[in-house]
Amino acid sequence: MKFYDFLKSRHLVDTCTCEEAKMAELLEKPLTLYVGFDPTAECLQAGNYVAIQTLAQFQRAGHHVIALVGGATGMIGDPSGRSTERNFLSEEQLKKNLEGIKENLSRFLRFDGPNPARLVNNYDWYKDYSVLPFLREVGTLFRMKPMLAKDSVQKRLNAETNSMTFTEFTYQILQGYDFYHLYKEYGCTLQVGGADQWGNITAGTDLIRRLCPEAEVNGLTIPLVCDANGMKFGKSAGNAIFLNAEKTSVYAFYQFFLRTLDADAIRYLRIFTFLDDDRIAELEASLREHPEQREPQRVLAEELTRAVHGEAGLQAAQRASSVRFGGSLEGLSAADLEAIAADVPSAQLPRDQVVGQSVIDVAVASGFVKSKGDARRLIQGGGLSLNNVKVTDLTATVPPEAPVEGKVLLLRQGKKNYFLLRVE
Repeated sequence: MKFYDFLKSRHLVDTCTCEEAKMAELLEKPLTLYVGFDPTAECLQAGNYVAIQTLAQFQRAGHHVIALVGGATGMIGDPSGRSTERNFLSEEQLKKNLEGIKENLSRFLRFDGPNPARLVNNYDWYKDYSVLPFLREVGTLFRMKPMLAKDSVQKRLNAETNSMTFTEFTYQILQGYDFYHLYKEYGCTLQVGGADQWGNITAGTDLIRRLCPEAEVNGLTIPLVCDANGMKFGKSAGNAIFLNAEKTSVYAFYQFFLRTLDADAIRYLRIFTFLDDDRIAELEASLREHPEQREPQRVLAEELTRAVHGEAGLQAAQRASSVRFGGSLEGLSAADLEAIAADVPSAQLPRDQVVGQSVIDVAVASGFVKSKGDARRLIQGGGLSLNNVKVTDLTATVPPEAPVEGKVLLLRQGKKNYFLLRVE
């Protein structure tokens, strides 16, 4: 199978700037390509994963890949797909975000050994480029009519409120120049980006062709991934699923993919994993014949959690998943426990009202049970647990090590009635 056809079979092709047959021919030989990442947060999120996976697939196929982190363009903000202008970030925050994104990308791309990926920051070539020379040398090569005609511009210009600013309008010039710089510096002939990046990508191909008429450069867009309900991938109740455990716990990350709808499971396996077609076909048959087993979702969650958080992270997520079935809390972080108990009742008490105090008193003070009599009866009947360990002694106290990381502990009544207690 040709590499272009493979990308299509993995749902990683939306459209390209040349005929499909021509693109398929170009991708049969190693070329240099790039994908840009805006440093709008300290780490990437699940929504970025399709772009990361596409770069990784290109690298595996022998192509030379560049990950561009927009230290300069991040100061302006890409208006594509936006209804309002992005908040400007300070240089200090941008620097912190850049470091986080570099760390994220290093988990998925090979930056050493044969055919290493290259990481660049466009701030490096803009920091010493004065505005007047840039306008004379680059700005004069852009024409207003095609710039105004771009969808991302028209949507904002026609909006009744939050119309586009001049700063946002210049974004396509900067991204176009990025492509030109990478073409001249590294022989980069292909830019890959989300479907919403089409206007920015063609700004680059047009600029290069004006400056270098002999150049053969192209753009390739990736479909924006949505679930079967039309929700943009990577969003859960309006909150992004991040690739860093500090922002999205390993358990929450694992559970996000484990909850994948049947209608999306096989497509996501094709987009986000390196599983071969035979294995995916097996999982598709399993989903068709035994949907209640949810094997594709389990494999999807395992593959992506392992890729993002490593084998240890996957094991921690699986241990955390077992907590709701009475499993041990060993090795879990406070964030993991918060995520596990996100949908259960909770309360907060000062540390001196928890540690060293009677379990019965703590259960009543937190509101977990109504009275000391109820707590005693639960203990006598074997129905009260602290951190999934049965309390058998009516005089038991909460030991100092019970609050996970000194922050939270878990009470349980029977098998399913959980209660999260936060310790101030």
